[in-house]
Amino acid sequence: MARSTFVYVSYIRTTPEKLWSALTDVEFMKQYWFGVHCESQWRAGSSWKMVSPQGQILDAGEIVEAEPPRRLVIRWQNSFRPELKAEGESLCTMELEPSGTAVRLSITHTIEREPSKLIEAVAGGWPKVISNLKSLLETGSPALQDPYPN
Repeated sequence: MARSTFVYVSYIRTTPEKLWSALTDVEFMKQYWFGVHCESQWRAGSSWKMVSPQGQILDAGEIVEAEPPRRLVIRWQNSFRPELKAEGESLCTMELEPSGTAVRLSITHTIEREPSKLIEAVAGGWPKVISNLKSLLETGSPALQDPYPN
């Protein structure tokens, strides 16, 4: 079967522990993810969901792997756009690797479908979210206030 993949890599001046906390802490997450947050126990087998500021479940799935502060794998399915939900589950892998005074954050989002509207959507979202995360950790404030152009 054909596969669609999006890969995004960023170097963030922080520690793996602080980056892991930023990726899994609800209140911190809201600051860089435009008010959205994810809820989970962050252990393999636990449920996972992404929740809008209004309480709508945007995406849901399961934690496949969790190795703090090195690796997180999420089985991920869109819950609010019928055309994306119809594509089925995707897999999002986050790898954190020390690199000097920074941490290399690598996100690989894959789905067994070619072409994929979901991968097209995450390719537009991940760069904004991770740019905000990087800015917030390095300067104390996010780079962008709005996830979409006006």
